[in-house]
Amino acid sequence: MMLKIALTAAAMSLLTLGAATAGSPEAPKTAKAAKARSQCFWTDQVNNFASSDDRIVNLRVGVKDYYQLEMLGRCQDVDWTQSIAIVSRGSSSICTGLDAEIIAPTPIGPQRCAVKTVRKLTPEEVKALPRRARP
Repeated sequence: MMLKIALTAAAMSLLTLGAATAGSPEAPKTAKAAKARSQCFWTDQVNNFASSDDRIVNLRVGVKDYYQLEMLGRCQDVDWTQSIAIVSRGSSSICTGLDAEIIAPTPIGPQRCAVKTVRKLTPEEVKALPRRARP
């Protein structure tokens, strides 16, 4: 009978510990960090790009992922160019606007465009993009 009480006490302490960690402020932070990591992509996995204006560039990354980069300012001729370069600062993964820069050729030479935000598009958002803006 004493063994049964000890096991019950151990089980209760584990349940209490589990409830404490599930409701702790650390749980949302790690979930948020995991979500942020899933929003990242590697520059060498970019397959295509499209832009319908001088402030937004949409990228196809890998087979099925699409990302939208919003420029800090205007990026002249990015909507007309046939090629761009994506430069990452620090490492080759891009997670935020601070991680990336777009280089677009212009008639007077390459233009460097700072990226303000990076976000992964949902399949519904990709379908809603105008044809010209879909990579």
